[in-house]
Amino acid sequence: MVSLTGKRRRAVAIEFDPGYARRPYSGLVASYPAEEAYPANAFRLEWGPVFHRGRLDGSARVLVIGQDPATHEAICRRILVGEAGQRVQGFLARLGITHAYVMVNALLYSVYGQQAGNRHIADEGVAAYRNRWLDALVERNELDAIVTLGGLAHRAYEMWRETPAGAASTAAYANIIHPTFPESASRSGDISRAAAMAILTRSWNAALDLLHPVVRQEVPTPLVHYGSRLQRTDTVEIPACDLPAGLPAWMRSLDAWAARRGTGAEEKRATLHVVVPRRARTWVRR
Repeated sequence: MVSLTGKRRRAVAIEFDPGYARRPYSGLVASYPAEEAYPANAFRLEWGPVFHRGRLDGSARVLVIGQDPATHEAICRRILVGEAGQRVQGFLARLGITHAYVMVNALLYSVYGQQAGNRHIADEGVAAYRNRWLDALVERNELDAIVTLGGLAHRAYEMWRETPAGAASTAAYANIIHPTFPESASRSGDISRAAAMAILTRSWNAALDLLHPVVRQEVPTPLVHYGSRLQRTDTVEIPACDLPAGLPAWMRSLDAWAARRGTGAEEKRATLHVVVPRRARTWVRR
């Protein structure tokens, strides 16, 4: 790399996800279902499908099944990159896993309406496509464990287990409370955020007890339980190698930077409000 002044500067290598060029993933992303399987009154088709996050090179030891993509995922084109994903990243770190994982969702598109996921999780077209992904990932990785996040992901796993490939899987299995359960549950007013957080950490500790002895660690990590609530250090930044080339570092940071905005349902559905976090505004004089 040569500057205009003629002085040589060393280029900085930035990791990125190479995408879906290899088979069978190239075929999977070229043949995803749209409104024939995902009706527009139940899913935000307008933001497109979001397929996965993590390794597609056969090196994954843990498979995570989430629920559906949200606001940050619609921009980054990878699943589980917002607060839920950062909490999951912290959970994997407690298993000694920093990169050897792969993640897919039970639902390809963001749900529109609270019950949409429940209504369509078992639809034939939805389940068939999801099972093609699960079959490919299990066949091409030596998985030690499969982790599902919440009830919809657990249902997706159970349906897959009824297939020949699912029945043959020997990976250890754990279903954990969804990462954002404390926030969603406490909004109803029936339970406090602290009480909901304690339910989550008990669930995650039970999964650690089950999986820690069987997962081949990338980084030697002793078994350490969560306390009664998640700490700031329990959320871990998304690695650069999980996101497409060219996305800025703040899109994988611990800062929340995307939200749905609008004065009505129609405008809110059509609008994602993205703001560069203050700490990433390098043009501002300090």
